Amino acid sequence: MRTDENTQPDRAAGIASVAPWHVKYVRPLADFRLEVKFADGTQGLVDMARFLARDCGVFEPLREPSLFNQVFVDDGVVTWPGGLDLAPDTMHEELGKAGVYLMR
Repeated sequence: MRTDENTQPDRAAGIASVAPWHVKYVRPLADFRLEVKFADGTQGLVDMARFLARDCGVFEPLREPSLFNQVFVDDGVVTWPGGLDLAPDTMHEELGKAGVYLMR
């Protein structure tokens, strides 16, 4: 389900979540960044630019902005078509420290 401004609420939003690192919202931004909000109110920016510029293995297809911008939340996890996803617990921890997570 798509919403305005290419934002993606959790597809499993009707399911109660107990984990604070359960992602509730993600929105792609310019320069390979994501705006992310968690169930416990933690929020911030995930900057993937440096990560994608190096040898990033299975994430290499995300260098294509059209694919990167297809990000969505599936069962509390930031996900892309093809099954690529990010560990929500790591994002939550890093965003809780500084509000920005620079993936390397």
